[in-house]
Amino acid sequence: MGGLVTSHEAGLTVPDWPNSYGYNMFFFPVSKWIGGIFYEHTHRLVASGVGFLTSVLALWLYGKSSRPLLRWIGITFMVAGVALCPIFSTHVAENLSLAGIGLVGFAASFLWPNCEPSPKWLRILGVIAFFAVVTQGVLGGLRVTLLKDQIGIFHATLAQVYLLLMCAIALFLSDFWQNLPVRAQADLHRFRTLLIFATALILCQLMLGATMRHQHAGLSIPDFPAAYGKIWPATDAASLQRYNSNRVEVIGYAPITAFQIELQMAHRLMALAIFVTIGICAFRARREFGSRHWLSRLTLAWFGLILTQAFLGAATIWTNKSADIATAHVACGALCLVTGGLTSIIACRLLGAPIEEIQRAGKNELATLLPSSSISAR
Repeated sequence: MGGLVTSHEAGLTVPDWPNSYGYNMFFFPVSKWIGGIFYEHTHRLVASGVGFLTSVLALWLYGKSSRPLLRWIGITFMVAGVALCPIFSTHVAENLSLAGIGLVGFAASFLWPNCEPSPKWLRILGVIAFFAVVTQGVLGGLRVTLLKDQIGIFHATLAQVYLLLMCAIALFLSDFWQNLPVRAQADLHRFRTLLIFATALILCQLMLGATMRHQHAGLSIPDFPAAYGKIWPATDAASLQRYNSNRVEVIGYAPITAFQIELQMAHRLMALAIFVTIGICAFRARREFGSRHWLSRLTLAWFGLILTQAFLGAATIWTNKSADIATAHVACGALCLVTGGLTSIIACRLLGAPIEEIQRAGKNELATLLPSSSISAR
């Protein structure tokens, strides 16, 4: 939804926050969801849903110990909502909504799952996810109220990091992670480093893409694979004047600058570096584990996503930045980051387990994994 907002240039179609045209966000009339307002307002509602579910997850990781906290939060919200009605008489709906949220929280404290808390490190990740989604919401609001494109870049980047964090928590809670076989192959530490490096490159690429999208200057370079018919376009004053005079785009885009052209060229070079790096990852996984190993298949699927991402990036240019294709390009970039991040996490556990985990695996398991000389030394 955030990609659709940016692709349709709908970022400021709702000019106020946290309200929507003076209405409480959740009571904004559906009849007014027209044009760009539909994308922007729906984005806010989806974001609210994500924030709610993240709050539930963070509390759920604490298990039954969350019940007292839920109870006191519910009581506090109910009292605050009722007490504020006489003070803010023009915001009765908002105050009643606050009291209603408190009532739901109070009732939930009696129905909360009677499960044991998750490990401390996992509970900490849940708390980090909660503060990340709160920060994300505040950044989105400040982007509207302060009219700062730079905030939008941080907003887009934090969204990617938050998505990776949530997928990592889902991985850690899965049976797959619990049953992941223990391995110890210290000679493959370079492969693990390569996976992490490739994932970091993708994150940097997404940051470059967010910077490009928030320039609001359309396509800085209208052709691909060439750039204004050259390998590297000229950025002198005369060339810039010629580029801007020949642009055929929607009226209202700002003139392109040398920085924007260089930024897009950096984006292309980074894409090439990612393509080569992940291709090497897929090749090394196949060589080390064989073609049927799931880690080989996962890196191959990752490489396939990169190919898809490259095609969508080219199609974005060929279609003069079609909103749907540009949004698919953003979504595929997020999938590339998540795939790389989870592959790196799994590989770090699979290929570099701590010594205490190796010892718990038992001598029979070690006999199939380590040279006999190593076992004798142990």
